[in-house]
Amino acid sequence: MSDASVPHQPGGPQTPRRFSWVFKVLTWTATAACFYLVYIKVDAAAAVEQLTAFDYLVRFFANANWTLWLALMIPYSVFFFLVDAHATWRVIRWYNAPELRFTSVLPIRASAYILSLVNEQVSKGAMTLYLLRHHKVPGWQALSSMIMLAMVEIYQLLLWSAIGVLLYFELVVAASTTLPIDQILIGVFIAAAAYFPLHILYFRGHLMSHWRFREMDVLSAFRSAPVIDYVLILLFKAPNLLGAVVVYTLALSLFNVDVSFGAMLAFLPVIFLAAALPLPFHAGALVLWTVLFPEYPEIGAFSLVMHTFFVLFNAFIGVLFLPRANRELFDEDTPMGTGEPS
Repeated sequence: MSDASVPHQPGGPQTPRRFSWVFKVLTWTATAACFYLVYIKVDAAAAVEQLTAFDYLVRFFANANWTLWLALMIPYSVFFFLVDAHATWRVIRWYNAPELRFTSVLPIRASAYILSLVNEQVSKGAMTLYLLRHHKVPGWQALSSMIMLAMVEIYQLLLWSAIGVLLYFELVVAASTTLPIDQILIGVFIAAAAYFPLHILYFRGHLMSHWRFREMDVLSAFRSAPVIDYVLILLFKAPNLLGAVVVYTLALSLFNVDVSFGAMLAFLPVIFLAAALPLPFHAGALVLWTVLFPEYPEIGAFSLVMHTFFVLFNAFIGVLFLPRANRELFDEDTPMGTGEPS
């Protein structure tokens, strides 16, 4: 029987495609709404000074110290890349390829920054391809390490935000004018703290042992990881978050915005979580900036500048490593396990 004679089945290939279009429409609509909300706040602040929103933002950026800002951002971007690559290397060595060298991870991790300009999920494929070709690691097992890294990154943001909220709770209360930020954060912290021991018990087989979801290859890292590994990954990733708090505090001062280190420690991890929402241009973070710092509506534009520079400079690092990355990924003469050309 030919394919043409087979009637269309509901829920077939057309359904995922339809869902994809619905998802795109929703995300772009939400993004437009986020930008409109920020525009309203900027326009209101500009009207007080009898300026247009455009003139208001032009003045904001014109008064910034761009030279010192670049001197701050470039070293931090390099620092971030090295810390990020190191944490990735550690996790892959533990669960996928014990013989993997740090120098082999650097070009692959850097090249992933280029791919992440298009799609963050595609960028994970570079590391998965490398592990498959050079260390015979099945793709799902390699992906499991990336999923574990992502989970720990979320917990790292929540942990540092909780510390910031604890130390500077009065700042959180003061910022809870538009939304009850203090109550929302405390609820999120409690939920995350309650989940983690259940996560450990489940993947150790002590909880819901009859449920075979844990046996999936894509979750193999969770089955292998002792609690100490979660702690170590947190420590490996911590310099990037603490560095970001310092960098953002200093960068804001260069844009003549007075925000304390305590406010950044409490709020920046939460903003980074909002940036992880599947919205173009990190629109979730854009709105959250203006919610948390309502006295500075122009801070949303600042966040766009920071994010754009960061991703573009990381992609530039990836371009520098691209020849080496191509050899690692596609050169058949590269011996297995070394990452070095023969």
